[in-house]
Amino acid sequence: MNRAERIFRLHGLLKDKPRSLEQLIEALEVSRATVVRDIGYMKDFMHAPIRYDRTTNTHGYDPKAPSFELPGLWLNESELFGLLATVHLLHGMQPDLLSPHIGPLRNRIRGLLAHSGHSADSVVERILLRPLTPRPSDPERFAVVADGVLRARVLDIRYHGRERDRETSRSVHPQRLLRYADNWYLIAQCETAQDLRAFSLDRIRRVKRAERPALALDATVLDRFLNASFGIFSGVAEAWAVLRFTAAASRWVADETWHPEQIGYWDQGCWQLQVPYSDPRELTMQILKYGPDVQVLAPPELRAAIAERLRSAAQQYEFGKMKVHHNA
Repeated sequence: MNRAERIFRLHGLLKDKPRSLEQLIEALEVSRATVVRDIGYMKDFMHAPIRYDRTTNTHGYDPKAPSFELPGLWLNESELFGLLATVHLLHGMQPDLLSPHIGPLRNRIRGLLAHSGHSADSVVERILLRPLTPRPSDPERFAVVADGVLRARVLDIRYHGRERDRETSRSVHPQRLLRYADNWYLIAQCETAQDLRAFSLDRIRRVKRAERPALALDATVLDRFLNASFGIFSGVAEAWAVLRFTAAASRWVADETWHPEQIGYWDQGCWQLQVPYSDPRELTMQILKYGPDVQVLAPPELRAAIAERLRSAAQQYEFGKMKVHHNA
């Protein structure tokens, strides 16, 4: 528990009623010195009207002083994101069976946002969450997939893969429902491929829940599949990409986490990054995003693939390749 959290709890305890030092120590689960230091901090820097009553041996707010409220004890990054994401999700929900419960829940979330010391309306208006290129899924198909994941039942799906641009019928054993880069993916054991696969929910054309139970894979196998290599096209890492960024791009990339097991270091003012991958598709798009500010040093096949993509892109801008239409 950090100081902000302790002071918030301490404020609530003292606002409720005067308490002894021992009661505060027990409630906060900290040392005597920490409680004394926090009380002193609140009095000296927050001007909290805390007084010590010798007759009752308790600390409490002076009843004769004006009502005291804490200044903004700002939420940390994860708290703020979680609350704001919940507000946005609840706002976008369609009326349904849960509607009578959503209003009170939304009010409680807004009340938690107000603990930042600012009104919930101000927080929601001034701090924004902007999803990047989300691909909406069909609500009915999403419900069937989610039910299959939670009930551990085989799903029969009709899937249109982007890479081959064709539909296939598959029976899959759901393991996880994953929200990644603002999109939903079903992680499932595919009977056709006899292996784990990630299915983008927006590409599932039809889905039906079968009545047979899904295989239960070991959690370590799933973790290895999801975390072993870069991006959503997971699996056991087959290679390591070695990337060297220009000095200008390095100022940003050096602060980014592309993969939990990545290796990065400075070399003559440039950031050199090594990331494991099994399928180069998503990694290729990430590398191309940096254009001339990154060079693939290894492996040779990835370097060649990136070079070919860049040459193909440059050809589209060569003189005479594009007809320019002028308005009359």
